[in-house]
Parts: sequence; structure tokens; C-alpha cells
Amino acid sequence: MVTKFEDFKYERPDFDLFSKEVDGLLNAFKKADSLESQQTVINQFNDKIKHIYSMVTIATIRSSIDTKDKFYLEEREFYDKNLPVLSAITNDYYEELLNSPFRKELEELYGKQLFSLVENKLKGFDPKVKDLMSEINALASKYSILLSSAEIKYDGKKLALTEFAPYMINDDRDVRKSAIHAKQQFMKEHLDEIDEIYDELVKKRHEMAVALGYNNYTELGYIHMDRIDYDRNMVENYRQQVKDYVVPYVTELRKRQKERIGVEDLKYYDLAYEFKSGNPTPKGGTKAIMENGAKMYKELSKETDEFYTFMSERNLFDVEAKKGKEGGGYCTFIEDYKAPFIFSNFNGTQGDIEVLTHEAGHAFQMYSSRNFSVPEYIMPTHEACEIHSMSMEFFTYPWMELFFEEETDKFKFSHLAGALEFLPYGVAIDEFQHVVYDHPELTPKERREEWKKIEAVYLPDRDYEDIPGYVDGAFWHGQGHLFDMPFYYIDYTLAQVCALQFFKRANEDFDNAFKDYLALCKLGGSLPFGELVKAANLNSPFEDGTLKEIVEYVKTHLDNIDDKNL
Repeated sequence: MVTKFEDFKYERPDFDLFSKEVDGLLNAFKKADSLESQQTVINQFNDKIKHIYSMVTIATIRSSIDTKDKFYLEEREFYDKNLPVLSAITNDYYEELLNSPFRKELEELYGKQLFSLVENKLKGFDPKVKDLMSEINALASKYSILLSSAEIKYDGKKLALTEFAPYMINDDRDVRKSAIHAKQQFMKEHLDEIDEIYDELVKKRHEMAVALGYNNYTELGYIHMDRIDYDRNMVENYRQQVKDYVVPYVTELRKRQKERIGVEDLKYYDLAYEFKSGNPTPKGGTKAIMENGAKMYKELSKETDEFYTFMSERNLFDVEAKKGKEGGGYCTFIEDYKAPFIFSNFNGTQGDIEVLTHEAGHAFQMYSSRNFSVPEYIMPTHEACEIHSMSMEFFTYPWMELFFEEETDKFKFSHLAGALEFLPYGVAIDEFQHVVYDHPELTPKERREEWKKIEAVYLPDRDYEDIPGYVDGAFWHGQGHLFDMPFYYIDYTLAQVCALQFFKRANEDFDNAFKDYLALCKLGGSLPFGELVKAANLNSPFEDGTLKEIVEYVKTHLDNIDDKNL
């Protein structure tokens, strides 16, 4: 019998009991006189840690579906406070793993990546910072709850922040403008509060980094992101290539958009409105989208058909926007049930399909790697994770007519152009975070001034006119990653470069490209980013020439489309 998500059992883990059990396992690990005996202990520890993280994940999902649910809100607060305790317990196990007399044999058995990850975990945590970590978690949750609490009066309704997207593609420019002003008035009213939350986060992360022996959180942030085979110098060189090859062409694309929609000056509230004939929108509501998703994944491959059926039968999707629901979209994994879960906020725009295919890419990868005995291998590091999601968006191109019908070509142009247009913004966020954490002494106002400088380099055509908050240098206030996952954003851009390579290869030889994609998904997190890219027969985004080559390919593709007639 299939167990549905609503029936997944939740119970708060007993951390005191878990600590005692781990003490017993560690004693057994130390006394083990054979590789097999240590393997047994490793398996027992993994089973216990998987269960705890399953409970954390179920509580987090249910809290994000309904942020007003008092029970799960309290559970979330409990984990904000106690997850650092779990990190301390886990690190005791990691230390024993690294010091095992059978380490060489264990590396051959489980792979070197596990030990590289473990070394990073130990570099990035010490019990003395667990209280700081709890405070950081609570602040990140405070930000998320603040934004999800928004109920903004507009168009005779009370709207959440996530419900404004359809107004931003309205044919009437005055509607677009008034909608962004209404939405941003909420953000402006809370500008000081958001600034204060972020200021506290920066200072506490800096304090944590110094306590662990680092100069600043930038150094620690790279460790927390498990950047094993690349460093900030490589990232800086990559950002420079984005400036050199992507920014100029994106500026051209914006000029084409201005002419296409017939405005004299392209304002920020025009950016989401891409075609005079109206933006492409999915046909039918959520039910139709999910049914077409089933058809698409059935025809794509037997593996994707099996995956989508598994998800659908267990109600592992929560995709519609509603009041009290957290914003954004994500995919996560529930270890006890070997089940991915997709969360999003459908709002009637093309983004619904982009989110569906993107998060399904994550979920398919997790499903493909679900049987790894090493929990650290279920998912790779973040930049590698995003290859699966962004590439899935391109591999599903042949089925977009199911969703967009006569507007399919319009969607593909918008999506492909958007893939390039995203890159400058993504690296701008990354450069901003480097400035913020390299200089934690900056005041909130000074940070917003730094954002304006960076924006001028990567997004030179941005014109906010008089939009509240945005003109104050607070555009980034709406980017949740900066608050709860610092330095997690350039990852999307690195993955986008890989995904665009898959787009090119799929146009040339779909079957072989998808074969490499399947193999990549099955590797999970068993290799670091660079080796996963190589295993998928892709070129590293850090390699000089990779970005230039793919931009030229996409440019040729887009320049051959008469977008004015779409």
C-alpha cells in the first residue's frame, strides 16, 4: 500500500537519547577490530541520522505549507535552536571516521568524496559556536516568516508577495507599475526591519568565523558550501567572464525587448512583460499542468515516468500559491521514505512550468540516487545540484506544446533568453556577498550603496524609476538565499552554464545528451563539482572559453528568431 505524504509519520526526535546512542556507537566504532565491524556501526549511525533529518524535513515542509500552523511553527523553532546540537553530535562521529585505522579501506569502499565532505564539516563547526548557529537560524526564520506574512491590499484583494507575478505581465503598463509599487510598499515599510535582520546575521556569522579561526565569514562560507575543488580566485575569474561576454549581449536583448513591447524607456516594471501580444501562459490550471507533466515524463524516458508516478501517487507535490504559505519553491528529500518533495507557488505564469521542470530535475536526481547508503551522497553540493534542475528545463523543451500550445515558440525564446539574462544578476548577488562578508563593519545603508555600485556593473540597464525600496539599493531584500544560505547563488549560474551545454548537445544528439544526464543524476553527490561536470562530458564553467563559446551558441540561436512577430 502506498503511503501518502499527509500520512508520513512525524514525531519530534529525542536529541538526548540520540546523543547517548551515538556515544554507544562511537565506543563500538573505536573498539572495532575489523573493517566489517566499523561498517556495521556506520550503517547504524546513518540509519539514525536519516530518521532525525526525515523528521526535520517533514516539519519544515508542513510549516512552509502553512506558516500559521502553530504546531509546526513551534517544531521549526525547536530545530532552529537544536540543529546545532545535532551538528556537534555528528561531528564527534566524523572525527572518529577520519581517525579510523581502516580509513584507506573505508575510502575505497565509500569514496574519497565522503572524507572530503567530512573534513569540511569539521573545519566549519565547533560546539562553541552552536549557540550562535541557533541565533542565526532563528533570524533566517524571522525573515522568512515576515515575508510570508504579507497581506497587501491590491485589486480589491489581499495578496501575498507571491501572488503579484500575474500583474507584472499585464498588458497595461499602469497595472504593472501600480502592482510593483503596491508590493514594494510593503518591503519599504519593512526596510529597516529587514536591514536589521541582515545586519545581525552578518555580524553573527562574522563572529562565528572568527571564533573558528577564520578572518571573516567569506572563508567560512566557502567551507559551509563544500567548495572542495574551486576557490574564490576561480570564482572571480568566472565573474569577469560574465562581465566580458554575457553583460554586453544581455544589454542587446533588453534593447530588443524594448522595441518588441513598444516602450521608449524600459523600466523595471516592464522586464517581466516580454511580448506585445502578451506573455506565454500555461493553458489550464494546476490539475491540467500536473496531468501534462505526467504525459511529458512518461514519454521522456522510462526512468522519468517511474519517478513522476512515484511522486504523484504519494502526493509529493504542493504547488499552488495560497495565503500563509511560504514564498518561493524548493525540492527536498525525506530519507525515511526515500521520497523527494516538491514545494512551489503556482500563479498562472510561465514560471509555473519553469518551476515544475526545475524542481522535478532536483527531485529526479534525488530519486535516482535514493539508494546510496551514504546519506551525504543523496544530493551533491549545491552548484552540482542545480545542473540537474536547470538541465531538466531544457530536456523537456520537446513537450512544451502540452503546456503552451500556440505560444510554445514564444515560451522557448523567453526561457532561453532568460537563462542568459539571469547570469549577470546571479554573479552580482555573489559579488555583493563577498563585499558584505569581507567588510562586516559596513552599516545597512552602506551595504545598500555597495549593491547600487555592483548593480551598475552587471545590470547597467536597470531603471527602477521611483519604485520603493529598489531605489534605496534594497532590491536584494527579496532574495531569500542571502538570509538563510549565504554564498548560495552563484551556484545557479555555474549550473546554468552546464545546462546550456546540455541544451546545445540535446539539439545535436538528444539521446546521447540525455544518457549523460541520467548518468550524472545517478552519481548523486559521490564526486565533487568539477569531477561531476567531467563525468557528464561537459566543460567546466571555470575554464577560460567555456562561457564565451556557449554565449555565442545561444546568441546565434536567438538572433535567428524574429521575436517581434512572436
